[in-house]
Amino acid sequence: MPSPNAKEVFIKKITSPAKMRLFMLAKLPMAYLAEVRIATLSQTEATTTIPFKYLNKNPFRSIYFACLSMAAELSTGVLCLLHIHQAQPAISMLLVHMEASFTKKAVGKITFRCEDGEQICQTVERAKITGEGQIVTATSTGTDEAGDQVASFRFTWSFKTKSSGQ
Repeated sequence: MPSPNAKEVFIKKITSPAKMRLFMLAKLPMAYLAEVRIATLSQTEATTTIPFKYLNKNPFRSIYFACLSMAAELSTGVLCLLHIHQAQPAISMLLVHMEASFTKKAVGKITFRCEDGEQICQTVERAKITGEGQIVTATSTGTDEAGDQVASFRFTWSFKTKSSGQ
């Protein structure tokens, strides 16, 4: 298990606006263009934001569902990355399923929150101990600036130890 300090270093690095923008430009260019941002990150929860803007709108004057999916997925995925960071043995992760429900038009700045960091951590630890693939489903809830829920996403992540050939 990485030291708590290693996780804190990861959090500091990933929440640095400049470093995160460079990472997104290189690795997640569509999220970069949509201006998806990590607002907060701890070992137990993450929040991301996405603004309503020209590049991510749909014909109904709201944020396109795929852009909402990017922001929601990042709120769960960054928690997964945090908990596999410097893991021994090394752990790979893969998104294997997604479900979504939309409850209100998404306009303005939308914030997605995932509070499943502890559950993700336990699943990663189980994968390390057993050497077998493990799955966890993390929920991300999106709210608008008034605090009204606009969407809910459930992402199922798979974790397994990397073989020496990977």
